[in-house]
Amino acid sequence: MIKGFRDFISRGNVVDMAVGVVMGGAVTAIVNSIVENFINPLVAMIFGKPDMSDLLKLTFNGATISFGAILTALINFLIIAVAVYFCIIVPMNKLKDFTAKAEADKGAEEAAAPATPSQEELQLQTLQEIRDLLKANKLA
Repeated sequence: MIKGFRDFISRGNVVDMAVGVVMGGAVTAIVNSIVENFINPLVAMIFGKPDMSDLLKLTFNGATISFGAILTALINFLIIAVAVYFCIIVPMNKLKDFTAKAEADKGAEEAAAPATPSQEELQLQTLQEIRDLLKANKLA
């Protein structure tokens, strides 16, 4: 039973998922900071307030429906999606393309470089040359 649990935990996808969750938490702090300290103030400059939850409220029999809060949540989602895309996804894709190109260039350089014979190949070649010289001397 413990061996099965150890095998389950040591699977690559479980470890990858755990790393993804931890990294997601770290990235969330960065994205929230970008949204709260940069994008929401820009929205406030344009619309007068960064939060629209007080707008479009309907109250009936003590129940309140706030379309402004829903609109705020949708706008925040879109703002976060834009921030994640342009601040994280685009730079990571550029970095990935850059490293892939560098690896491809390195592979092309290695392929273009002349192959040096191994020690065994050199020994075989020497033995063949000796054999050929001996045959030539025997025939002469």
